[in-house]
Amino acid sequence: DALAAMRLNPDIIAENSTVVSAHVSADAEKSEVLSPSSSEAPIPFSVNRGSHVANSFTASLVTEVGLPKLIDFTSRFYDKAFVDNKLDPFIRDHNDPHAHRFASWIFEKMGGGNVWSEERSTRSVCPFSAHGHRFQTPHDRSSAHYAAWHSPKRDPEEWGEHFKLDECRVWMRLHFWAAREAGIFDDHPRFAEYYVRLIGHFVSVYENTAPPFARDSARWSANPVNVEDYKTHGSMRDVSDISLREALARLPAEERIYSGSNASVKHWPYEL
Repeated sequence: DALAAMRLNPDIIAENSTVVSAHVSADAEKSEVLSPSSSEAPIPFSVNRGSHVANSFTASLVTEVGLPKLIDFTSRFYDKAFVDNKLDPFIRDHNDPHAHRFASWIFEKMGGGNVWSEERSTRSVCPFSAHGHRFQTPHDRSSAHYAAWHSPKRDPEEWGEHFKLDECRVWMRLHFWAAREAGIFDDHPRFAEYYVRLIGHFVSVYENTAPPFARDSARWSANPVNVEDYKTHGSMRDVSDISLREALARLPAEERIYSGSNASVKHWPYEL
């Protein structure tokens, strides 16, 4: 099933085997940490056997941004998600520390330190009910998304189903919009360029047709017309009720292909 497949994902496996440590990842420690301003060239996406691996470059990017700014970014994202009619049904409890956990995950995944794993190791787990079934509150990323699929706020006809393409696109657009508002794109453009690749990589575990839409989702909030239309109508009318073929046709031709990280000929975000 979807949960079993997610637990076999290389990134999920790596996260669940992380040894709690206050230090930058071992791969990052082995190399000299270089300043993100030392070159204008894009930083190659760091992946090994299908799993993202932090290194000295990614660590320098994320430490330049800092955890407080990441928390500001993810707090803005959840403020938007809580009032979005597609995303909010997945979020059972607004009082959970969603923003801090997400920011900590970003910081850790890019080599800033294992703050997410440290918090996760002490997180309490409590039962909840939804549509006559009993579940445990999340303790890692796979269980968090399983709980979201089974949120009691979801429509019974959709309850238990994993994220669809339109929901992933809305999620990415709101996410990158929040990053833009927090100054990520303006103040830390090299981090932003890498981070869009990071989301393009990670979103595939939730919906394997979603990665080609990451760059389009990042551009969406750069156009004030898009943002105002969303605010006016309370929805993203251009992503709903369209086929994958039609959605891909609206992308630039060079953005329609996704190879995955293990392909012999790699495409974005793995092509560098």
